[in-house]
Amino acid sequence: MARDTPIRNRTDSTANDAQLPNLVTIVGRGVPSNYEIAVDGDLEMLADDPMAEGTVLSGSVAEGAIDVGVQRFRFSGEMANVRLVDWNGNEAPDSASVPTVHVEYGAPNR
Repeated sequence: MARDTPIRNRTDSTANDAQLPNLVTIVGRGVPSNYEIAVDGDLEMLADDPMAEGTVLSGSVAEGAIDVGVQRFRFSGEMANVRLVDWNGNEAPDSASVPTVHVEYGAPNR
């Protein structure tokens, strides 16, 4: 599968934090769910292997699946869209099972 934007290695966290100053965190609730996030800037998943996490990055959009755990992304610009769907196809806010999403602008590297 070809990617539109390569995954960047986090070798220089200071430079990456300046270029991608914002953080979005997706927290699974123990129920298989799908998500899609879109930003109006650059987007990078904080994982060694996004494909192993079940995440596809294409430009400024990430699509993935989560049931438990946490997935984090750094981004520039503004959050443009978030779509959450549980395993039954019910979208947020109609489902209490979808993951929670936290967006932090100007987030320091953790």
